Amino acid sequence: MLKLISNAFHNGETSALFNTEVAQHTRQFHQQIAGYQATPLVSLPQLAKHLGVKAILVKDESHRFGLNAFKVLGGSYALGQLLAQHLNLDISEIDLKTVAEKLEKPMVFATATAGNHGTGVAWAAREMGQKAVVYMPKGSSQASVNRIQGLGAECIVTDVNYDDTVRIANETATANGWMLVQDTAWPGYEQIPTWISQGYMTMAVEAAEQMQALEIQPTHLMLQAGVGAMAGGILGYFADKYGTDALTTIISEPSAADCIYRSGEKGEMVAVTGALNSIMAGLACGEPNPVTWPILKQCSNFFGSVDDSITAMGMRILGNPLAGDAKIVSGESGALNLGLLYAVATNPEYQAMKAEMGLDENSVVMMFSTEGDTNPDRYRQIVWHGAHSAN
Repeated sequence: MLKLISNAFHNGETSALFNTEVAQHTRQFHQQIAGYQATPLVSLPQLAKHLGVKAILVKDESHRFGLNAFKVLGGSYALGQLLAQHLNLDISEIDLKTVAEKLEKPMVFATATAGNHGTGVAWAAREMGQKAVVYMPKGSSQASVNRIQGLGAECIVTDVNYDDTVRIANETATANGWMLVQDTAWPGYEQIPTWISQGYMTMAVEAAEQMQALEIQPTHLMLQAGVGAMAGGILGYFADKYGTDALTTIISEPSAADCIYRSGEKGEMVAVTGALNSIMAGLACGEPNPVTWPILKQCSNFFGSVDDSITAMGMRILGNPLAGDAKIVSGESGALNLGLLYAVATNPEYQAMKAEMGLDENSVVMMFSTEGDTNPDRYRQIVWHGAHSAN
C-alpha cells in the first residue's frame, strides 16, 4: 500500500540548472503571456489540526491558464526558448501573439504524453501560431485525446506504454524534421527537457511569494514524480531558497511505476518496465529523467512508492473537506501527496514513518495539486462512487 525509504545518498548539493535565479527568468516569461496569473495557494487549517501538523498548504494548479493542470508552464517555456533560438533572439523578446509573423512557415512540435504535458504543448503551439503532433500511450483516456485535439493538435494513441511512446515520438519527429519537445531526457537530448523543468519553477516562485505573504515557511515539501521533471525543478528552487537543512523533502510516485523510488534505493537510475498501469496516468513513467535525477538524489530526504488507493483517498479528502477548509478538485496525479500525508498521519501501521519524517505540531507541509479533474468520468467514479478504495 505504501513504502517509504530514507535517501542514503542525500548530500545537500544544489543545482546550477534549477535555482532561484533561473526561476525568476522563467516566471518573467510566463508573466508576459496573456491570461497569466498566479494559481491559488490553499491553506487547510482544519485538516492540519486533524492530522496534528501546524499547516498544510496546497498549490492548486487546476487554475493554470484554464487548462486544469500545470504542465503548460514547461511546454510554453521550452517552445519559447526554441523559437528564440531559431530566430536568434533572447526569450524575453518572444511575444506569443506575434512570433509567428517572424517565421516563413509554422514549426511542427511533437511530443509524447500521458495527457497534461501534451495539452500544454498543444496550447502553447496554438498560442504561438505553430503546429503540434501529440502521441499518447495505450489506454489513454478519450477525454485527454479530445482536449488535445480541441487545441488544434493532431493526437495519436499508440499501442505501447509511455516510455515506448516517447521513442515513437522521437523517431517520427526525426524522420519528419519536426522538433521534439519531451519532458524526459537521454544522452544527446538534454537541453529541451531542462527548459521544461525550468518552466515548472514558476509554480515554486509563486508559492514562495504566497508563503511569504502568509509569514510562513515550509518545513516539509512533498512532490510527486513520473520521470521527475517537475519534482526536480521545484526541489531545485526550494533547496536553493530555503536550504536543504531547513526542509524535509518526500518524492512519491505510483508503485506500478516507481522508477525514482528504486533509483533512490540503489543510488543510480533504475528503469521500470511493463504496462505501468496506474490511475495516476501522468506519473506512470518507468524511466527517470537524467537531467533532474541528480537534484532528487542530492536534495530529497525520502522516496515513496504508493498504491492507487492512497491517491484516491487524497482526491476524496480534498474534494470533501472538513468544515472551514476550502474544496480542491484534484485529479489522480495531483492528490497523491495529500493521500500519503493522511495515511502516514492517521494509520497506526505508519507511525514509525511519521516519526522518521519529523511530522509533528510544528510542521508546515507544502504540496502541489498538479491537476484538476482532467478525466471527469474517472474523477466521479473515485470521488462519488469510491473506486480504488483500500481493501
